[in-house]
Amino acid sequence: MTDVIIVGAGVTGCAIARELSRYSCSVLVLERAWDVCEGTSKANSGIVHAGFDAVPGSWKARLNLEGSRKMEALSKELDFPYRRNGSLVLCFCQEDRQALTRLYEQGLRNGVEGLEILEGEEVRKLEPNVSEKVVAALHAPSGAIVCPFGLTIALAENAVENGVEFRLGTEVEKIEPVEGGYRLTTANGVYEAKALVNAAGVYADIFHNMVSGRPIRITPRKGEYCLMDRKAGACVGHTLFQMPTALGKGVLVTPTVHGNLLTGPTAADVEDRESLGTTREGLDELLGRAALSVKNLPVRQVITSFAGLRAHEGGGDFILGQPEDAPGFFDAAGMESPGLSCAPAVGSYLAEEVGKYLSLEKKANFKAVRKGIPSMGAASPEERRRLAAENPLYAKVVCRCEMVTEGEIVDAIRRPLGASTLDGVKRRTRAGMGRCQAGFCTPRVVEILARELGQDPGQITKRGPGSELLSGHHKDGLCVQVSGDRRDV
Repeated sequence: MTDVIIVGAGVTGCAIARELSRYSCSVLVLERAWDVCEGTSKANSGIVHAGFDAVPGSWKARLNLEGSRKMEALSKELDFPYRRNGSLVLCFCQEDRQALTRLYEQGLRNGVEGLEILEGEEVRKLEPNVSEKVVAALHAPSGAIVCPFGLTIALAENAVENGVEFRLGTEVEKIEPVEGGYRLTTANGVYEAKALVNAAGVYADIFHNMVSGRPIRITPRKGEYCLMDRKAGACVGHTLFQMPTALGKGVLVTPTVHGNLLTGPTAADVEDRESLGTTREGLDELLGRAALSVKNLPVRQVITSFAGLRAHEGGGDFILGQPEDAPGFFDAAGMESPGLSCAPAVGSYLAEEVGKYLSLEKKANFKAVRKGIPSMGAASPEERRRLAAENPLYAKVVCRCEMVTEGEIVDAIRRPLGASTLDGVKRRTRAGMGRCQAGFCTPRVVEILARELGQDPGQITKRGPGSELLSGHHKDGLCVQVSGDRRDV
């Protein structure tokens, strides 16, 4: 029997795993996808919220502030991209000033530092491309941006270095109480644990309701995004929000830590927990609303669009800890925005609660520091020369848009919990995330993955079984399957 099993390897599950790895106990993470960061965590805004828009006294308010304060130090400890760029909540008419003032006062009650209300001209001095219709804005200098993939992967790798085991491609089908803990039935076998952490995103209610007579309900809330080329990245420097509504914080416009410009998300409640398709109507709405914030929004620089699902719970707050009728079962449910911002604090809180429940002791040899993959694209000329001298593979460019080298890709595959899919390489190195969206580098990345994993190229997938890129062999080479068309390579 394992001490602790965590269901779900998104940013929340990985943060909890990393914090539990501080204790002397066995920890197992079960994830149905073939990599970490495959659910909500891979498709969000990458915003570290300042904490002004959560209801005072709620889990969101308390943990947003704590998580935001921890994030910069964590980025240095675990070596992932982070930038404190500040945020602005834009007010477009005098009638909304009162609501803006309430948001400001709420932020003060939550303990957010540095908040101020700026007049329209002051806003345009900070952000020259902001709409002329803006009459005022709430400025939060503590707002920041982060790479959601980098954060999640860093937490997971550090957890592995400290003894946590991950079983990917392992979907939990049933959870039931047994003497001394819980039994989990999966497609790959049966597991038992003394304590169980439910960090299953949009599926968290299903697992909660298997063990508790006090049901909860998660509604998938779909959000569509557009990502623009690096050429558009300097359009704004701050994260620009619009006044929040009942469906969330509204459409934002923000730079990313990698120099792109991101707009989104829309908000639509859906029934399908796998509904990740974008729509013409959704993207038109998104770009139309984003254009209210920024004049001359560079829509011709859009290089891709995508959608994500947030786990919305009707109570409007996170559900954390043990249900009264299910001791040893710890929920991390309803982890919608600001869930990414809160992840470090949620990890600390739930790890401490599990530690108390199992009477765990802290390790003396916890490894707090993790080093990320060197980036040739972000390196100085001197660093590039040094990396290439140490490893000639760092001189072989594979992805020209993002200047990702073979050395980085090999490192991504060989690391703890290394990449085994095309998407896994992309999220660890950015190969395929640039202007051509993997049109140039895919064949070479497939070749490197096959070589490093000892597999036939036909076995390499985009995101796991069922997403193979190559359909078979013929006498002249391989046959690639692209959108249903066979193409020789």
